[in-house]
Amino acid sequence: MDSLSLQSHLSLRSSISTYPARKPRSAVPEFVKLHKGPSKSRYLPQRYCMATANREGLNGIEEGDGVIIVDHGSRRKESNLMLNEFVAMFRERTKYPIVEPAHMELAEPSIRDAFSLCVQRGARRVIVSPFFLSPGRHWNQDIPSLTAEAAKEHPGVSYVITAPLGLHELLVDVVNDRIKHCLNHIAGKADECSVCAGTGKCQLRQ
Repeated sequence: MDSLSLQSHLSLRSSISTYPARKPRSAVPEFVKLHKGPSKSRYLPQRYCMATANREGLNGIEEGDGVIIVDHGSRRKESNLMLNEFVAMFRERTKYPIVEPAHMELAEPSIRDAFSLCVQRGARRVIVSPFFLSPGRHWNQDIPSLTAEAAKEHPGVSYVITAPLGLHELLVDVVNDRIKHCLNHIAGKADECSVCAGTGKCQLRQ
């Protein structure tokens, strides 16, 4: 190797060795948690995209899992019954064996009731899924607190609280589908959707 080639080779080796190394990405984010009841704290930590980090594969629902789909709760019976219909649809579509509805407040069943039903049906891990759009106090404080209280009655049963719907890209399809259906309805090409049926609300106004 001549002196010019040797100098180029050493310069290249030097630039490679001094280039800052990229930190490897962790397979599981730091805030992924698995909780076991009972909990000593009144409120659990505020970052709640929680999953079962210490189960192999992170493949989702396993045997012995129960799912609670929880909404805010309403004084309107119709709103609460809609959650029941969604849970039935969810259960049918996913084929998950243990799925229960719950309302955070104002209506029954409560998170405590749903947690107990899941355990009675054989759940050893309970997945609590908030059925609302945005994160906030309910996700950061209320649901974790209520779930922790419910878990105290079932030692050895673990639970996780998933993220709310948030900015999931599939919501774009849901919103677009609603828009297209309403426009087809006012154009006389479709009946009212199941939400608007009998209300006459879906009209073009000026």
